This record gives sequence, structure tokens and C-alpha cells, in this order.
Amino acid sequence: MKRSLFSLFLALIATLAASERPPNVILLMSDDQGWGDVGFNGNDRIRTPHLDAMAAGGMKLDRFYASAPLCSPTRGACLTGRYPFRFGILAAHTGGMRVGEITIAEVLKEKGYATGFFGKWHLGWVKMEDAGSRGFFSPPSLHGFDEYFATTSAVPTWDPGVTPMGWNRWGGKEGEPWKGGTPYVHDGVEVEENISGDDSRVIMDRVIEFVRREQERPFLATVWFHAPHEPVVAGEEYQALYPEAGSSRKAYYGCLTAMDEQIGRLREELRKLDLAEDTVVFFCSDNGPAGSLAKKGIASTGGFRGHKHTMYEGGLLVPACVEWPGTIEAGSSTQVRCSTVDFLPTAAALAGYEFSKNKARPIDGIDLMPVMTGEKKERGKPLFFGYRRLVREVDGQALIDGNWKLLKEAEPEGRIRLYNLETDPYEKSDLAAERPEILDAMKLKLAELDESCRLSRDGADYHY
Repeated sequence: MKRSLFSLFLALIATLAASERPPNVILLMSDDQGWGDVGFNGNDRIRTPHLDAMAAGGMKLDRFYASAPLCSPTRGACLTGRYPFRFGILAAHTGGMRVGEITIAEVLKEKGYATGFFGKWHLGWVKMEDAGSRGFFSPPSLHGFDEYFATTSAVPTWDPGVTPMGWNRWGGKEGEPWKGGTPYVHDGVEVEENISGDDSRVIMDRVIEFVRREQERPFLATVWFHAPHEPVVAGEEYQALYPEAGSSRKAYYGCLTAMDEQIGRLREELRKLDLAEDTVVFFCSDNGPAGSLAKKGIASTGGFRGHKHTMYEGGLLVPACVEWPGTIEAGSSTQVRCSTVDFLPTAAALAGYEFSKNKARPIDGIDLMPVMTGEKKERGKPLFFGYRRLVREVDGQALIDGNWKLLKEAEPEGRIRLYNLETDPYEKSDLAAERPEILDAMKLKLAELDESCRLSRDGADYHY
């Protein structure tokens, strides 16, 4: 009898421990995908059935913002919960993630998580010998990731080690190796095996291996696809899905469908391993679509003004959804303005992490759990965006506070504009002259945030 009672006690303890295990966290991000480039946002041309199923099985984040209208700054914000102007990555290839920053991987690792990174890093060189004047060597392993399978920057979305035919820009000559032919590094070692065909599949093969291996403990998988960033290439089987489209559309649509297929593969694996209800999965893009594709009508912002590299909604507002079966209501949606800076505080809250006194610093994001459960209907704090490359006279900023948006165009001599996003979501009517009191108040808030970020960037948040 005593043994039986003791066994029951141990079983109870095990059950309680399992129920208190924090959720796994998966962060999926596409590259240069427009708000309108998914079925769940109304696109009836591009096939994204698995993303649509993910949105239907969880929550659509209808007003989700990248922290900048281009890649590297947004990626840093995903990891730190801080605006790009705080950690000093203001454009692509103009810096690297500082080891003084505390990342989502470091936060969750401290709470016992396995941490893996897969895909496009773009926050510093992943090969020390390649580091040059634009950025510095700063691979994922320096920022809390136990395992990484990463490229420094863009690769072709099909056969990532080969420069595609017809390509005549940066990266290499058509048919020749792309940037040496081995752009992927796995834990410091160049990868030569299993890097042909669909690049999203190449990435997902490593993600699924990680999930299977680490399933007995909580894990963080950060998965940053290259699709649909140029060079945009799709395999013949994916192009064949769009027989009526021209060559550029076949490549763009096809590589997105190929990425979507891999997201479906991951969702299926989570269910096979009985992990779906223990895993919160986020999806978003890193910024709006490339201007060349948006202007031709190939990529879609969903009608929002602007595109990548602009401070308008088309450059910042991106497709996003989140799924957590049993916790987030299936088929739900929210109009609350959310952002890539919200990932870290959300994950920290889920894992029970709190910043110690000597690590305290401004965190710009919010915990999204009250939003995802429907308890919170407003953000409650502003959103600040920036993109700066002064060598080219590029200096764009934007501030969203409530429904008001102050926008400083990124172009040289860019104008200051004011929009009411509630009544004018497509930014057609500049109210700067009509509402000077709102304009002045927003300018003051922007200046205060800009100064706070400058202090952070200059070292105020780092301890020596």
C-alpha cells in the first residue's frame, strides 16, 4: 500500500510539473512579403493554404507592424523587444547585433529552453572570414542560440548555393556558385549537404530535426525564411501551379507557396508529436514587399500606401497570425496594433522571466497574451519606427500613437505628414496643416522617443 501511495504521489508531482511546463515558442518570418500576399488577408491568387489554416486555427493579427520598413532593423527588434534605434542597426548590413543586448534566446535559455535559429540571420556575418566594413562577425551563437543553421543574408529561393539564370546583379554570375556556393553555416561549419532545391524546405529540414530532438523540454525555434526576397526563384512544380501567370509572378507566387508548404509540414509535425497544444507559433513578414514588385502589381500591400523602404503602411504593416490550440480561440482576430517588438516581452511572460536589476533596460514591446485571449482591446503605448542611412541622405521615422500617425518620409528632403489611421488607413489625406495641435504633440513624443533611443544606442543600457 505504501508503495502504491508513493507511486501515486510521484505521478501527481510529474503531472503538476508537466502542466507547469512553459510553452514552446516558434517564430516564423518571411522576407519582403506584403500584407496582401496571403489568402487570409484576401489574396485569391497566391496559394497559401497552410498559413490560411494557421490563421483560421488561431488569431489573425490584422494590424501587425514590422519595426522598420526593411530587414535587419526588424530582425533585431524581434530578438530584443526594442526599437532598432536603441540597438543601432538602422539599415541592412550597417551593423551587427551587440552582445550587450539581451535577446529572446538568452531570456528563454535562462529558463531552461533549448534554443535554435534557422534561416536568414542578417544581424552580422556568420562567417568570420567574410566580415567586412559593413557589419561585423556576430553569429546567432553569440546571442543565446544553442544551435544555428544560418546564412548571413539573402540567397536564391531555389538552389540557394547557385546564382540563378538571368540574374545580373549582386551575389554572383548566373549559373556560378552563389557567394562561394556554401552560404549556410551550421554551428560554425559550412554546409555542403542537402542545400539544393527549395530553400524553405532546406531550412525546414533542420527545424524539424531540432523539434524532434528537443521535444522533451521547452524550446524556442526562430525560423526566418528567405522567401520571397530576391533572387526570387521557384521550382518547376511550384511554377506549374500558376499556368496563367507570367514568369515573374510564377517565381513570386511559387516560392511563397513552397514556403507555405513547409509551414504546413511543421504544423503537421507538431501534431504528430502531440506538441501543438504546448506550442505557440507566430508568423509575420519582416517588412512590406519590394518596391519593384509592388509597383508592377506582382506583390501586394493589400492597397496600403507605399512598400519596402518607405515609412507608409505598405512598408510597415505586414501579414501576421498566431496559433496556440486550446489557448487562443480558433478563428479569432484583433485590430490591436501589434509589432515585432512584442515577441520578447510575450515570451518572457510565458516563461516567467523577469529582468534582474542589473539587466534592466527599456523594453518597447508589450505582452501579447492579453491581446491574444481577447482581454486587451488597445495597445496602450505608442509604436516608433525608423530607417536611417545618412550616407544616402535616408532618414525616415514614424510614430503611431492611438490612431494618429506622424510620418517623416525616408527620402532626402522627406516631408512630415500626419494621418488618422482610423478614418484614413490608406494614408490619402495628410492632416498636418489642419491639425497643428496634434502635429506638435506627436512631434514632441517622437523627439522624446528618439532621444531615449539615442541614449540606449550610446550605451546607457549596458553595464560594464
